[in-house]
Amino acid sequence: MRRLALALFLSVLPLTAQAAPLAPVQPTTRYEHIGDYSVERLNTILTKELAEFSPFAISYPPAKNAVSLYKVRYQTVIPERGNTPTTASGLIAVPQVAHKNLPVVSYQHGTVFTKTAVPSHPEESMETRLMIARFAGQGYLVIGADYVGKGDSPEPDSYMVKDVTAQACLDMLYASREVSTALGLTQQNLFLSGWSQGAWATMQFRHKLEELAIPVAAAATASTPCDLYLLLTRWLNNPTSLDASWLPGTPLLFLFSYAHYYDLPGLSQAAIQEAYWPTANDLYTNTIDWTQASKTLPGTVKELLRPEFAAQSSMGDSRFYRVLQDNAAYRWRSATPSRYYYGKIDEVMPPYVATLPVEYTQTVAGAPAEAVYAGDKADHRGTFLFGVLDQKDWFDSINAR
Repeated sequence: MRRLALALFLSVLPLTAQAAPLAPVQPTTRYEHIGDYSVERLNTILTKELAEFSPFAISYPPAKNAVSLYKVRYQTVIPERGNTPTTASGLIAVPQVAHKNLPVVSYQHGTVFTKTAVPSHPEESMETRLMIARFAGQGYLVIGADYVGKGDSPEPDSYMVKDVTAQACLDMLYASREVSTALGLTQQNLFLSGWSQGAWATMQFRHKLEELAIPVAAAATASTPCDLYLLLTRWLNNPTSLDASWLPGTPLLFLFSYAHYYDLPGLSQAAIQEAYWPTANDLYTNTIDWTQASKTLPGTVKELLRPEFAAQSSMGDSRFYRVLQDNAAYRWRSATPSRYYYGKIDEVMPPYVATLPVEYTQTVAGAPAEAVYAGDKADHRGTFLFGVLDQKDWFDSINAR
């Protein structure tokens, strides 16, 4: 049924013409070579660019091989909108190595406040470049979905919308397999990785894969917002001096996306203070970026939202808060070994939220789950950097079995 729907979609909505035509793989997938990272460039990412990204003290081993980068356009559907067909985009990073049987890391990116700071535009996404340097630079095939509403997607941003996020990641995996076959490659063990929003996306994707009995060798997430209702309620009712200045942008995005994807008209107007709504709308629609929006928006989530809407969070007594609760990303008996990275001074993700799946999984006798401490000086970016270093070694040990 999925393929039939996609085939019908293609008959009415052709891909946009490109200066260099995209190579066809299947009728629903196109890809193009967008460049290469030399070993020298990869090592610059792991050193100079890394230092510009974060002062967190960490070092990575140098890359071993160059990497070819491919932008992919593929078809997916929106489950929340009756499986409406649409297009999406993503990245495949292919190591330039002699052997053709490659382990795969599907990386799910974190929150971004522009349409193009995503995997298919790696020059705008340091987190993507780091994954390429750390994994593809040492023999892994790295794939990453932009998500529906980001990259080349024509849809509104699907920020923190459960089923469409998992579907976009799943169809990116299918598309990557088609492209791999066209490139003469065979995919081996599948690993999952994500940070922040991408950690939540990884959890939802993992649930979908397990539901479909698609094997996942291991999953590793950093700063995992596994319970969105808990997180928003904490931001509203128990703010701390650590909280990031850009936190108001996060609930802002899912208020707009939930209004669209869950058919909640008027949600953003009912939730956001009138004085801030125009700027919030411009940020969601990528008309402005966070630097511009931050000049108008308040410094805390509580100030952003109307008092009566914020008060509803305590009892979860509205459809929005019930949907938010339903989008928790840990309440099932997982079959995938997992690690959850957390840091002491993470300004976005409290350690309790980031590690919540561990005891839950242990309680229901799921697959091994471990909370991994990134250190006393690990903030949001530091937790990610520590996780990327550690998970590569962990994945290698699994590949070696």
